Amino acid sequence: MIKDEISACRLCEGRFRATATAHAPRPVTWFRPGARVLVASQAPGLRVHESGRPFTDASGKRLREWMGVDEATFYDCSRIAIVPMAFCFPGYDAKGSDLPPPPICAATWRARVMADLKPDVTLLIGGHAMRWHLGMSNVTQAVTAWRDHAPAVFPLPHPSWRNTAWLKRNPWFEAELVPELRRTLAGVL
Repeated sequence: MIKDEISACRLCEGRFRATATAHAPRPVTWFRPGARVLVASQAPGLRVHESGRPFTDASGKRLREWMGVDEATFYDCSRIAIVPMAFCFPGYDAKGSDLPPPPICAATWRARVMADLKPDVTLLIGGHAMRWHLGMSNVTQAVTAWRDHAPAVFPLPHPSWRNTAWLKRNPWFEAELVPELRRTLAGVL
């Protein structure tokens, strides 16, 4: 089973040991074929690495609010698949910033995982997911053009606190996109 293969993956072990966090791989898999919604995200953060459960942080709370779902629904793999561009926490650089998802993870696993999933709605979280799924890497451009992809795909900024300024500069996101996202997900879930 692909989830077992991913869980055993150690492709990035040397890369992770060379980061400022010097951690071991811990792939976080949270998907099941048949899920109606796909959350295509970036990569687990340190809290997710420690908990083994995706979005167990403030960004997860914000994402669930945008989606209009409770925690039980969000973590029900039969309904919502969470498939990041990299399954492991990539670590921090010397300045304490998140490292990007290692491309080898998506190159190794993404097409196989996507072949098993046939979601009705896909949420693209951040530039790495947008690049893979839409061929677009400019988050603002992709999110601004959300109507071109909805209701099957919703490009979203990362729900991290780091994007609070982006949300303030783009009030249409919460006024227009979020209500449509909630309506769509309510109908699908």
